[in-house]
Amino acid sequence: MEGVPRLDDVDTLILLLNDLGVHVTSTVGGGLVLDTVDVKPVRADYELVRRMRASFCVLGPLLARRGRAIVSLPGGCNIGDRPVDLHLAGLAALGADFRIEHGYVVAKARRLVGTSIDMLGDRGTTVTGTANVLSAAVLARGVTTITNAAMEPEIVDLGNFLSALGARIEGLGTSTLRIEGVAQLGGAIHRVIPDRIEVATLLMAAAITGGCLTVENAVPAHLFQTLSKLQQIGATVSTDSNSVTLHGDGVLRATEITACPYPGIPTDIQAQWAALLSFGEGTSMICDRVFPNRFMHVAELSRLGANIQRRNGSVSVAGVRRLTGATVTATDLRASAALVMAGLVADGETVVLEAGHLDRGYERLDEKVVRLGANVQRI
Repeated sequence: MEGVPRLDDVDTLILLLNDLGVHVTSTVGGGLVLDTVDVKPVRADYELVRRMRASFCVLGPLLARRGRAIVSLPGGCNIGDRPVDLHLAGLAALGADFRIEHGYVVAKARRLVGTSIDMLGDRGTTVTGTANVLSAAVLARGVTTITNAAMEPEIVDLGNFLSALGARIEGLGTSTLRIEGVAQLGGAIHRVIPDRIEVATLLMAAAITGGCLTVENAVPAHLFQTLSKLQQIGATVSTDSNSVTLHGDGVLRATEITACPYPGIPTDIQAQWAALLSFGEGTSMICDRVFPNRFMHVAELSRLGANIQRRNGSVSVAGVRRLTGATVTATDLRASAALVMAGLVADGETVVLEAGHLDRGYERLDEKVVRLGANVQRI
């Protein structure tokens, strides 16, 4: 596995895989080598799964490969209710039996069998649910059809990885996946796609500071809606095959942002948009259809002087010409990035407490913005 970022979440997943009998070693240049040395472990402990919600995605592969799984109900960032009912419904359709016992999902399946599965929930498609079911279906007997599958680039990348291992998957990048199960998977070399959320965060940091930034090793097509919105509010954006350049030329204009499943604007940059639109002119509206309660950053941005109000699943942001430094507390991964962005333009000193959230999803973000001219110190 090449191009793996050095993140706390990656470290957490490595610990979990080691517990499950997968030996993980690092290579020069940021790669990982994964080697299954013990096929008996089936328990994913709470102490690890609670740190990162995506750890719950070991459930599908364990069921498909080992026939049993005991996986803690997930944790992760505090951004509102995130049920796993679609995960369980999809795996149950493949033939798995479940019970909830002492905070764990206890599951078994002698052999999964292909079927038709609909992944549509109350808030649209589920990315991790699609990943979990897809990872199980590749080893199910027969054909599985997943409708209303998530279309995010990360799902396409997972599908490409599984295909390199020997899986037979059709429809990647669309809402319907057809999987023809195989008896077993083999090894492969795979390079992880660039992180579109980190790319977007860096571009928005350049926009809020009126700077000029080129982000290389990016896939502009993965950020089409985001780049269009950045141009709409007054930034100049240009792209080539693997980079994006942004010029923050003047006062930022108001707009409307709706976070929704791909190809829409990601929920994972909703907080960053709130910070960006706080420093400009006009009144913007931000709505999150994926996680309607993901607005804990609102109160902290207000401490920096943002004129931002929460209103029933959305927020209104009246742009101001001046933010002022203060001590604020990061409540989750993306909120921490939003507060750093706001702190870059706030007068005086801004102190972001609980900034360790950043390290879960950004590789040395503080060092990167320092190289771009910011005055940031990690304490």
